[in-house]
Amino acid sequence: MNLTQAELAEREKAAFWDAVRVCTQTVPGLFAWGAVTGMAMVQSGLSLWQALLMTLVVYAGSAQLAALPLIAAGAPVGVIVFTAMMVNLRFVIFSAVIGPHFSHLSWPRRLWYGYMNVDMVMAFFPQRYPAHTVDKTTGKLGYFRGLTIPNWWGWQSGSIAGILLASQIPPNWGVGVAGTLALLAMTIPLIRNRPTIVGVIIASLVAVLSVSWPYRLGLLLAIVLGIAASMLAERWLEKQQATELAS
Repeated sequence: MNLTQAELAEREKAAFWDAVRVCTQTVPGLFAWGAVTGMAMVQSGLSLWQALLMTLVVYAGSAQLAALPLIAAGAPVGVIVFTAMMVNLRFVIFSAVIGPHFSHLSWPRRLWYGYMNVDMVMAFFPQRYPAHTVDKTTGKLGYFRGLTIPNWWGWQSGSIAGILLASQIPPNWGVGVAGTLALLAMTIPLIRNRPTIVGVIIASLVAVLSVSWPYRLGLLLAIVLGIAASMLAERWLEKQQATELAS
């Protein structure tokens, strides 16, 4: 069925607002974590303008936090960049899952969407658009924007608030702990089925056991094995359900 431009636009709009409603729960946690990162940038010795430029250009909390101690210690630029890349290698995995859905777009647009991509997109987008829908484009851009725009504003507003208020908030307030708790509150509601539980358990165990690895490579391994375990658990459950239906 061929849709008119008006019908396509309406579907994109509907998908956008569906995504906004879904990701609303993540914005407070991102604001809190952004505030923690903003304060960390200033307390690591970055100037106001350097911190603002970093949060707007880098837009990657874990990479920023990993790079800050190296920046403060005067490490070579190559080491800082390499460390940030290692921490963010999980986005290679995310791109392998989500990227094919946007292969019909021009590379500048895909590059821009890559900048806007965040962990929460991986949490929600594949649920709405599984791999077998890769050839269907309707609604995907709207849904992607609905996930990324609120997250971008939540993160940046929190980060900028942290940068501006860093000198006013005493370290003994435990803002870092508050940010971690906010992330947990944001993540726990996403654990909705058994495959996800399996993935979380495996990823958590691997992350704890590899916490001393250099360049936080343990985090990457935890993500890879967590995703793999979740996918295997999902396939096993599907086979079990198919067997039950056949019997």
